[in-house]
Amino acid sequence: MSYFYHMSSVKDIETAVSKLSHEDLSSFRRWFADFDAEAWDRHFEQDAKAGRLDGLAEEALRDLDAGRCTDL
Repeated sequence: MSYFYHMSSVKDIETAVSKLSHEDLSSFRRWFADFDAEAWDRHFEQDAKAGRLDGLAEEALRDLDAGRCTDL
């Protein structure tokens, strides 16, 4: 079965995914988990480079200095 056709909306993708065999759905889940993790990592790196996490880091360091942290 060929799944290659133009998908222009989330609804098209949902429809295509709903037609996958059990094996193909398992493969898709693994692929999407990897894809999503990589996308999240890229976004996190961009945020860090742009300084959008600086406030959180400063707050964490203040909490550490004030003894409000628990060793793991």
